[in-house]
Amino acid sequence: MEYLVALADERHFTRAAELAGISQSGLSAAIRGLEEELGTSLFVRTTRRVEPTEAGFALLPFARAMLEQAANARDAVVQASRAVSGSLRIGAEQCLGLVDIAGLLDRFHRRHPQVETHFIQTGSHDQLSLLRAGELDVAFVATDKHLTGLRRNEIGRESLVLLTLPEHPLAGKSSVRIEALEDEDFIDFGPSWGVRTLNETAFASRGVHRRVRSSVNDVHTLLDLVVRGLGIAVVPRHVAAKPQAGRLRALPLTGPGTPEWIVSAVSTHGDQPDSPAAHLLALQAETPVCLPEPI
Repeated sequence: MEYLVALADERHFTRAAELAGISQSGLSAAIRGLEEELGTSLFVRTTRRVEPTEAGFALLPFARAMLEQAANARDAVVQASRAVSGSLRIGAEQCLGLVDIAGLLDRFHRRHPQVETHFIQTGSHDQLSLLRAGELDVAFVATDKHLTGLRRNEIGRESLVLLTLPEHPLAGKSSVRIEALEDEDFIDFGPSWGVRTLNETAFASRGVHRRVRSSVNDVHTLLDLVVRGLGIAVVPRHVAAKPQAGRLRALPLTGPGTPEWIVSAVSTHGDQPDSPAAHLLALQAETPVCLPEPI
C-alpha cells in the first residue's frame, strides 16, 4: 500500500522508489504483484509518466486509510510500551518543503502525549544559536554551515530555481546560470534564513553582484513581491509549486557548483536513547520525505 500511494502521488517510478526507500525494480515488482493479485491494472505506464487507472483510483482511498490505521497502531503500541515524559523544545524554518513539521508534531504528540512540546519558527542560523545556548533541543534547519559538534540527520536536498515574471527577459529560457543574473534586483529572505546564506555564497564565489531590494521573513510575502514585479528571487524548488507562484516562471539554475538546499534535523540531545529529542528524531526518520514536484 505504501508503494501504491507513493506511485500514485509521484506519477513516476524513480521518484516513487526514492520516496518509499526501495529500488525501482523492487517497487515495480511489488506493483505488478498487487495487480496480479487483484486481477486488474492499477496504473497506465507511458515512457514519461505513470497514471492510475480507474481501478487504481478506486483503491487509493482505501490504501491511504490502511496506512493511517497502521501508523495509528504503531503509535498506540509505542505509547503503551514506552511511555516518554518530559519537555521538548523544537524549532524549524518556515516552509522547509522536504519535511511536514506540523504533521510530525501532531504524530509525536499522539505517540508521546506525556511530553510537553514547545515550538518556535525562525531562521536556521537563529535556531543553531538557540540550540548551542541550550534553548532548543531539536532544530530543523536548511543549512550545512556551523553544525560542528551537533548531531545531524540529513532529511533531503533539492535544487534552487529562479522565480521571475513571464515578461522578464530571462523568462523565456529553459534554465539560467548565476552569471546571467549580474546586477538584477532581488527579493530574498533575512540573513538568518538558510537560503540567504546559500545565495550570498553562490553569487560571491562567482564574482556576481546582485542588489537585494527587499528582505522578508515570510515565503508568501516574497512571492507577492516577485509577482508585483519588485524583483526576482532564487528559492528552493518546492516554493515554486505554491499556488501564490502560479503566475511566475521557475527556471532551474545550472552550471558547476550550483548550490543545493539541504534540510537537516540537528540536536544536542539526540544521542540520549530515552530522551524526547531522540524519539522525535526516530519518528522523523521513519516518515517519508516530502519530495517536490519537478519543474
